[in-house]
Amino acid sequence: MLSEQEHIRYSKQTILPEIGPAGQERLRDARVLVVGAGGLGCPVLQYLAAAGIGTLGIADGDNVDISNLQRQVLYTTADVGKGKAATAAEKLTALNPHVHFHVHPVFIDSSNALDLIREYDIVVDGSDNFATRYLVNDACVMLGKPMVSGAIYKFEGQVSVFNYKGGPTYRCLFPEPPGPGDSPNCADIGVVATLPGIVGTTQANEVIKMITGIGDVLSGRLLVIDTLGMSMHTFNFRLNETNLLITSLPTLSMACDIQVIPVDHATLQHMLATVQGLQLVDVREVEEHAIDNIGGINLPLSANSYGKLEPSLPVAVYCASGVRSALFAKTLAQNGFSLVYDLRGGMAAIGR
Repeated sequence: MLSEQEHIRYSKQTILPEIGPAGQERLRDARVLVVGAGGLGCPVLQYLAAAGIGTLGIADGDNVDISNLQRQVLYTTADVGKGKAATAAEKLTALNPHVHFHVHPVFIDSSNALDLIREYDIVVDGSDNFATRYLVNDACVMLGKPMVSGAIYKFEGQVSVFNYKGGPTYRCLFPEPPGPGDSPNCADIGVVATLPGIVGTTQANEVIKMITGIGDVLSGRLLVIDTLGMSMHTFNFRLNETNLLITSLPTLSMACDIQVIPVDHATLQHMLATVQGLQLVDVREVEEHAIDNIGGINLPLSANSYGKLEPSLPVAVYCASGVRSALFAKTLAQNGFSLVYDLRGGMAAIGR
């Protein structure tokens, strides 16, 4: 039974005959994991918390960067440098104290995906890279969990629901991961501020529909949203039953990831003084580098200019938060650079 406070809080929702008190109780009893508390994860979490999902898991190992604030409206300037998962939980608790939040301050990978996902009923993928999407999909298939997927690109968004009641999976729509360099995200190609909100709230809406059993779930259908032309189109796709036969998770290298050595600032400073030929690279934009930097040459990720570096010499890369440098480092390793270091947490982690 709902408490008196819950009846008041959710009254605009329970008055809907399609939901009612019984549907609200189903929302309260549900357990949803949101992978990524960034552009998509923020609106997903805000609306699911407001709607009364009883247990929300937040999985994200990243910190808030000032460049996130343009679209990740759950955070404020005062949150820059803080862990996203814990910060999101704190703010969402203030929004709805009836929700239980489980904070997972980690990046999901093949070593933890099954353990994380196993405890939840539904998974919402708010990641910004293909490696994570394929990994989360495969884990959901193995565990029989539905996955609500969202993707954003400049002014266009996509939403679909995979593995719902034995329906098509992510691999039924996109059978194989793209090759190296073919998977851009908002860190290097940009995204209009409003798009993640549109896509994220649509993902949250699919979660509510699944839990309450109302409407037509986007299973076997891909919704494409064009915010410039303000149009929406739906494309149908079918189940390939072989994609249900997954018995193990891909390693990150199989999913377009590679071996990069993370280092903290103290270690990097020691390396700069002792490692002969170390190439230090700032992969932020020219304007960012001009405002403040910790040395090295400026090769913006967006310019794809790694050809100016010497592959036989070690390379250390950095950016504002560690997101762009991680992408740049992967590109280097995929293109023959034998020793690549990445400044963990970027300049935000050293208070710059």
